[in-house]
Amino acid sequence: MKFVLLVHSTPQPWGHPTGDFVAEHQALPAEQRRQMETDFEALLTEMQERGEFVTAEALGDPASSRLFRWADGEPIATDGPYAETKEQFAGYFLIDVVDRDRAEELGRRFAGPGETIELRPLMWPGGEEQNVG
Repeated sequence: MKFVLLVHSTPQPWGHPTGDFVAEHQALPAEQRRQMETDFEALLTEMQERGEFVTAEALGDPASSRLFRWADGEPIATDGPYAETKEQFAGYFLIDVVDRDRAEELGRRFAGPGETIELRPLMWPGGEEQNVG
């Protein structure tokens, strides 16, 4: 079952890993931040060993985005970000797990101070969620 873990965050300045640039994470004691980094690296290793990690990408600053919308019968381009919002889409991890319970476990383990993790199933081309059996 494939899911995507969407990372929503607003690092200042924009950078990755986002936790290094988020006030809530920076406010933690240094030892706790180091332990969280160690735990996250161990999680990624575990996912790779189990064949659950498919791919991941960090995204650039939303201010550098270009938006394309349909207006008056044709696409028009405008500068980003998409919307005024507290958090922006910062990156994603594509995972392939045995069931939704495992996906939710990983979502909880990905969550960190100053970030929101959104778990969403992928869909087949016909519109059906891939994890629907």
